[in-house]
Parts: sequence; structure tokens; C-alpha cells
Amino acid sequence: MKVLSVNAGSSTLKFRLYEMPEEKVLAKGAFERIGLENGIYNIKMNDEKIEKSLNMKDHGDAVQALLKELVEQHMIENLDEIGAVGHRVVHGGSKYAKSVIIDDEVMKEIESISDLAPLHNPANLIGIRAFKEAIPNAIQVACFDTAFHQTMDERNYLYPVPYEWYTKYGVRKYGFHGMSHKFITEKMKSILNSETPNLIICHIGNGASISAVREGICIDTSMGFTPNAGIMMGTRSGDIDYTMIQYLKNKMDSSYESIDSLLNKASGLEGIAGRSDLRDLDDAFLAKEPAVILAFAMYTDRIVDYIARYYVKLDGHVDAICFTAGVGENDSIIRAEVLKKLTCLGILLDEEKNNATLCRKGVEGIITRDDSKIPCYVLGTDEELMIARDTYDFVN
Repeated sequence: MKVLSVNAGSSTLKFRLYEMPEEKVLAKGAFERIGLENGIYNIKMNDEKIEKSLNMKDHGDAVQALLKELVEQHMIENLDEIGAVGHRVVHGGSKYAKSVIIDDEVMKEIESISDLAPLHNPANLIGIRAFKEAIPNAIQVACFDTAFHQTMDERNYLYPVPYEWYTKYGVRKYGFHGMSHKFITEKMKSILNSETPNLIICHIGNGASISAVREGICIDTSMGFTPNAGIMMGTRSGDIDYTMIQYLKNKMDSSYESIDSLLNKASGLEGIAGRSDLRDLDDAFLAKEPAVILAFAMYTDRIVDYIARYYVKLDGHVDAICFTAGVGENDSIIRAEVLKKLTCLGILLDEEKNNATLCRKGVEGIITRDDSKIPCYVLGTDEELMIARDTYDFVN
């Protein structure tokens, strides 16, 4: 049967159409500038790529255009062929620890916690409503980015702040990138032939998070109440002393919103090195540019800090450390700098394997020596496929 994986943003809609359970990608693409002028979309199917301009007043227009193209290009003969639609929903709050079939109650819940993800949950809801209207016979499934981390203990997800902030306002660590962390966990279960692996998963992209997995279950993660917490990222600061915000507000005669924007969009590697594209940064690092050397030292230190913290939380029993997402999958320099700082844990890098392992070239695998105490894997993640799998499970 055919399953759609959908990721709706405030002005975008990305999708993949799968034949399940074969997990064959039949089509994929993106609709951009929804609700804005000069809208555009692209769809790839077989070996062809369609690119068209289309002014879309809302996500409903994008959904109608998508379904029309799928029929006209004979990806489907009629809409009833699409048995289910899986929707990435950024925030599920504390209620959802797994994907769920979307009914009226789920819709209300997603809407009620939209203030926890004001840029994302409302857009996710728009996409859900558009597909429910366009293909009402398909099962609609919500796949929450926070769900995988809801197995954390209270001591790990609470902040040391007045407890009523949690009970009244939902202030706690939620964690994000959950579909990716779940995908890698499932992949490692297969690789290790174990349903209960102990893992440290490093999802290192422009946004980045690290999670500790004990016996196949997440026990802690680096992102917190928002995705700006945790390690230094491409443009996000990661963990900081919050009191600097008021200080800078006064010094810069600026608003909270502008400081918050700088911490999310002009900090991290961007803030220290003046750029955040790792391909440019790698070249500058090899050329020994001082600002980039400093940025890489800070960046990798913070990744190492979390790996070491989770090593202790797992009592030193770690079956594997996994690198994934854009940087983790393809940046051998960052991986090497991280692992060199972990030799005290008995982790021994194999430089030849590391340099040869690039997911964009289809090469995954172990990048540590045979005598390394902990094997370190580089694995490609696939959040869209994880959504399709979760969705198909409900149908099946």
C-alpha cells in the first residue's frame, strides 16, 4: 500500500510517497513559499524532476497540487490508493510517548500545546487538516518529534526551578529530533542483534542533539524546553547562562525578541567563526584560520562533554556511539576531533575508516579500531522513513 510522509512548516510542505512495506520511495518533493508570492514546488519521481511555479494561498492549495501531480504522473490511479498519511508533529508535550492515529482529541491536544512550538505546531495542524479534507478515507497519524524522549525519568527532565512551573506551565525538558534518534536506535538493534542496546546517539546537523539510550529506551537528551538547549550548533548557542539576556538587553538597548533571535540564528559556529556551513569551515580549519580553529575546539568540546556525561549515566556500559545527521554522517574532521578527545575512555579512532565513511556516498559503518573499547558507528538517518514505518504499523 502507499503511505505519505509529510512534514509541514509555516510556509513549506515536504513529502515522500512510499510503497509499503517494501519501503520503496515512489516520489518526493517540497512545496515552498506557501502563503507568499512566487510560490514554487518540485517533485522527483523515477528519474524525472518536475519544477513549477504556483501561488498557494495556504497548505490546502499545496495538498491539492501534490495529489493532482501524483495522479497525473501515474504515481497513483486514484486517491483511495493512499492508505495512510504520517505527519511529523514537532511537539507532543508530555502526553505522547509514541505516534498516534489523529482524531478530534489529538487535534485539540496538538493545538492546546501550540504555545510550546508556536512556529511549528500550528503549521503541522494546517497540513493535517488539508490532508484530512483531501483524502478523508486515509488513516492520518501524528508522529511526534518529542515522543522518543518521553521515557526520561522525572529527575532527568525536570529543571531545578519552582516545581509549579512544571505543573502549571509545562516547563521541563522535552527533547527533539526524536524520529531520528528512534530510527538510529532501531537500526542499531538490528546491527547488534539486540533489543536492549545501550547507545549514545549524536544527531549532529545544523541543529544538533545527543541522547543516552539504556536498553533501547531514551533516558536523557541534550535539547531541553526548546531546541536551543544542549550543545553548540550551527547557528544556535546551546547551553548558556540565562542572565546574560537581561544584561545584553540593557547594554544593547534591545528587545528580548532580538536577543532570542541572535541566540538562535547568529550564534554557535556562526557566532564564533562567522559562518556555519561545515564544508566551508572544514576548508578554513585545514587552512588554520584562528577563528575556525577556536570554533571547532568549542564545538567538539561540547559534544564530548555530553558523550562523557552519558557514558557515566550508562555506568560505562555503552554498546556503541553513533554519529548521524548531516555533519555526523559526512564530516570526518569533526568526528575525528571528537573521538581524539575521548581516548581516555578507551575509544580509538581508525583514521582511514573515518575518512572513507561518508553517508552521502553510501558508505556507513564503524570508524574505530578493532581494539577500541567502544565501537563508534556512522549511520544515515531517515526521519521520513521512520514516519512511514510508524504510520504503516497502524494500518497493518
